Amino acid sequence: MDQQRKHRILMVSDFFYPNFGGVESHIYYLSQCLLKLGHKVVVMTHAYGNRSGVRYVTNGLKVYYVPWRPFLMQNTLPTFYGTLPITRTILVRERISIVHGHQAFSTLCHEALMHARTMGYKIIFTDHSLYGFADVGSIHMNKVLQFTLADISQAICVSHTSKENTVLRSGITPERVFVIPNAVDTAMFSPAPNRLSCDEIVIIVVSRLVYRKGADLLVEVIPEVCQLFPNVRFVVGGDGPKRVRLEEMREKYSLQDRVEMLGAVPHSQVRSVLISGHIFLNSSLTEAFCIAILEAASCGLLTVSTRVGGVPEVLPDDMIVLAEPDPGDMVHAIGKAIHMLPNINPHVMHSQMKKLYSWHDVAKRTEIVYDCALQSSDESLLQRLPRYLKCGAWAGKLFGLVMIVNFLLWWLLELWQPAESIEEVPDLVLVQNEHEERMQDFVEAQD
Repeated sequence: MDQQRKHRILMVSDFFYPNFGGVESHIYYLSQCLLKLGHKVVVMTHAYGNRSGVRYVTNGLKVYYVPWRPFLMQNTLPTFYGTLPITRTILVRERISIVHGHQAFSTLCHEALMHARTMGYKIIFTDHSLYGFADVGSIHMNKVLQFTLADISQAICVSHTSKENTVLRSGITPERVFVIPNAVDTAMFSPAPNRLSCDEIVIIVVSRLVYRKGADLLVEVIPEVCQLFPNVRFVVGGDGPKRVRLEEMREKYSLQDRVEMLGAVPHSQVRSVLISGHIFLNSSLTEAFCIAILEAASCGLLTVSTRVGGVPEVLPDDMIVLAEPDPGDMVHAIGKAIHMLPNINPHVMHSQMKKLYSWHDVAKRTEIVYDCALQSSDESLLQRLPRYLKCGAWAGKLFGLVMIVNFLLWWLLELWQPAESIEEVPDLVLVQNEHEERMQDFVEAQD
């Protein structure tokens, strides 16, 4: 790769391993593929338990677990300026050229993007979720997003529905928003070697048992399905505050032998749960893009899902049965899926998923977004302030004041500890990877 096209990227989010979820998987797999393309990638997140400081994960991916503890739902306490010193040090030490933040709900993401923009870096933001417009929480979150995206280089959404949602919430121009879907590691999620018998139909649910994921919908759907289809059994993997309702439902209808509750399932064991079933059930009430559906389809399961958010964009019609988030419609969709099962070939479905979704393709498309961001012109604080003033009569002035104070604090840090005095860290070179590449080149030359 040409030296001019190599990027030095800092991924920032409150959500990363050892925590598991869609955002965590996205950051990890995207970073791994960008490393293979020759880019430098560093991840910044908050500390998880005793995991604090600098750690290296697969293929030399460097992770800064900054000493901030989660405050609410794995998010750090908002400090506005408290993260400026450590963010500045990481940016300078790693010679970062692009800062890529993930998830609108991440406090660390918003603060890091604000500091990076103050220092003149190009910033990218990826939105992974859908938010409403009416409730108090969404109104405040949308205002924060408007502040962050007022002066962003480019934005990425995981579906077209998510793009529309982000544009409406933040006021960003649609031309600056790219749509790049998630992907799935098809090598990790492969079908069972032997096809399962359809004498007993097993429906798999793997999800956080919370309201947003439709746990209350499951409470109404499962008893009705069990009554209509005597040969159907449910396996529910996941944990959350709504697990109690599912347990009560199982006791009320005496379904202990037909509804198995697994509790929290480690990501490494998700495939073993998926390949034990025929149908994957997703009951989410809102979803920008559901990676769990991709994992299930890659394992050869037919999917039944609610028709919400970006879900209709994820799979072709022969792989998924969509239903409204209504118990009666969900039961009808499950019945339709059961009748479709004899025509489903898990290995053919897996082959289709390999062609449809690839993390390498996601990385290549993200690389184009980085190139576009670096081509944007550099602007001073005075040139950027009018964008914040457009965010509202009072909010605009407040946002402008926040950026001015952040700029002054950055200059004080420059006077106290000039960037030139911060030691730059050498890049980690994996000798094993170089050896493997040489061997691969040798094999290709022999062929």
